[in-house]
Amino acid sequence: MSSPVPKQDYASMNISSGSETTDFGFCAWVLTILSFIVVICTFPFSLLFCLKIVQEYERAVIFRVGRLLKGGAKGPGIFFILPCIDNYSKIDLRVISFDVPPQEILTRDSVTVSVDAVTYFRISNPIASVCNVENASRSTQLLAQTTLRNELGTKNLAEVLMERENISKNLQHILDHATEPWGVKVERVEIKDVRLPQMLQRAMAAEAEASREARAKVIAAEGEMNAARALKEASDVISESPSALQLRYLQTLQTISAEKNSTIIFPLPIDFMSAFLKNR
Repeated sequence: MSSPVPKQDYASMNISSGSETTDFGFCAWVLTILSFIVVICTFPFSLLFCLKIVQEYERAVIFRVGRLLKGGAKGPGIFFILPCIDNYSKIDLRVISFDVPPQEILTRDSVTVSVDAVTYFRISNPIASVCNVENASRSTQLLAQTTLRNELGTKNLAEVLMERENISKNLQHILDHATEPWGVKVERVEIKDVRLPQMLQRAMAAEAEASREARAKVIAAEGEMNAARALKEASDVISESPSALQLRYLQTLQTISAEKNSTIIFPLPIDFMSAFLKNR
């Protein structure tokens, strides 16, 4: 079973910050008394219009003669309203997600990119979401679009591509702070995609290919240098013992003969040829 949603205390708020007020005038009290009389006279049929139900994930903000009713948001469960003088608004407390439309953004290094994101938010203060803003969901969506453009406009292209997580956290913090007076809690902001112009994509691909080729040449050169160093060390070891060189010749002949070749090239030592040259 899911744990019950804790009820929030709105008793210490005022209307300017999303709170309640109960200072009814004389006419309001007269209308309230008349409504009670109508309910009693039409009982039990009046219950069809006076009893309302809200779900576990909903709250009801009730206004009586245009003034916020004492007790804060009602629900979950059954609550009672008076006909003609009471009206109420149902507020959904579940997390709401919406896609931020793709925004054409000019980055700090003068590159135009198209960025779209997704935002998750919920109503944390039902009274503030009704009293302080006309449409909390719509206002949050518009604010998310402007905040995305303003925040990414201060970043370089490399920062936009590599620091998505940090940018998302900054966007979430800015939106959450801005929507707090509206009773909205921004849970998460995620950048979905960053689209680059085709010419820029080709230029970045060519740059990456050239960088890979340069690294490949450096690696090949390092391999040749290491091989030459190893051959030099091997030649130094072999030169210390003439018999080692002869054994190496025999091993080479064995390797060639294992492949069943009809022609065998036998290498002669340079020292052997130099003896004939000296006789001349």
